[in-house]
Amino acid sequence: MEEIETDTQVDEILLAASNHDVSRLRNLLRNSSANVQDPETGFTPLHSAIAACEEDTSEGPKLQTNGNTNGETAEPTGREKELEAAAKTVKYLFLNGAIWNDLDFNNETPGCIALRLGLNELYELVMDAGVRAEMLLSRLDEYQILGDNDDEEDDDEGFEIIEDPTTEGATAAPTTEAPSDAQAATPAPPAQESTDPSTTQPVYLAGELDIAPDTILDSSANAVMMSWETPIMKRSAELLLPTPGLRVLNIGHGLGIIDDMFQESSPKSHHIIEAHPDVLAQMKQKGWMEKKGVVVHEGRWQDVLPKLVGARDEDGEEILFDAIYFDTFAEEYSALRDFFTEWVIQVLDPAGGKDGDGGSFGFFNGMGADRQVCYDVYQKVVEMDLFEAGFDIEWEDIEIADLQSTGEWTGVKRPYWSLKTYRLPTCKFIG
Repeated sequence: MEEIETDTQVDEILLAASNHDVSRLRNLLRNSSANVQDPETGFTPLHSAIAACEEDTSEGPKLQTNGNTNGETAEPTGREKELEAAAKTVKYLFLNGAIWNDLDFNNETPGCIALRLGLNELYELVMDAGVRAEMLLSRLDEYQILGDNDDEEDDDEGFEIIEDPTTEGATAAPTTEAPSDAQAATPAPPAQESTDPSTTQPVYLAGELDIAPDTILDSSANAVMMSWETPIMKRSAELLLPTPGLRVLNIGHGLGIIDDMFQESSPKSHHIIEAHPDVLAQMKQKGWMEKKGVVVHEGRWQDVLPKLVGARDEDGEEILFDAIYFDTFAEEYSALRDFFTEWVIQVLDPAGGKDGDGGSFGFFNGMGADRQVCYDVYQKVVEMDLFEAGFDIEWEDIEIADLQSTGEWTGVKRPYWSLKTYRLPTCKFIG
């Protein structure tokens, strides 16, 4: 009997959400959660509130009836009221702990539904909630580190967007490149799936790589890097090294795509940090260690950069860079944030660059690329974190082909990109 009552309460909550009945929700949520799910569809109250706004297009566009007789179509007053009520409902659900990126059984978040239905205001509300949640997680993570009495902090590794947040309304943020839902082109795993241990950095660095001319796969068939990224790397190199004679640092060699392009710009110096033994072996075979002006640092950037800061080159000049690029594997977004917050500010020349107005910093922007709402959320998050660290950021859109239809993901455990547009970041010191 208790189970029936529970099921009934879930139905009542979902119905109140779909009816945009905030008063009814207020009473129901006193003794229940804003994150209940329909056992058949996986809808949460957020899903229900947004999906209820889908228009019935079977009758075609409605005509305005408030005096206009020229046949112009306009959104009827009833529709405006419906969307206003939906927005109030969505806001109320977030105030009561609704999770912004819970998945239904159709592999859609509430934001995915809002985007599909063209509900821009509701989409913005979901996106803003996602940003708040991610920023909160980021701050909580910082406080945990500050309060940790252990000699060594716990590893903050793994590279996936976790669709089952343990903090109210949030997920763990993904990083720049990974074989995970942070960049997945196929449906994300169920909300209850935990981080894939094969994508943690210790496992990755200890495992063997399958290195082909156009792909690198790890021992679990996760894609480390693929040649479809070439247009992205080409444009990044053009923006970071617009003229010969500049100094560049690249974190993560991979297939060497961007390092090859950096070489085409005839840099004055070219430093590369690479951690995986198999990639380093490949670099040695290709003669990277003997290239003029190239310095290869073997190891994790976390271990290399402390030694590089304040160091001097063979001419006695402090080692600084006009351009820096960051593209690592098996690290979370927090690693990227630490990189530009703690290290870029120390090794990027504020008087460098083509015109002496400061060096530039770029990174592979694959955060949240399994779905548009996550990508949009993490764009705002990184903008805020970069601003706090003292950087302006400019975005340039690059269209990406349908990688699924071209067979790009054949043999790959989990594709890491699904979107039509890549947003390429270029960062400079503020001012």
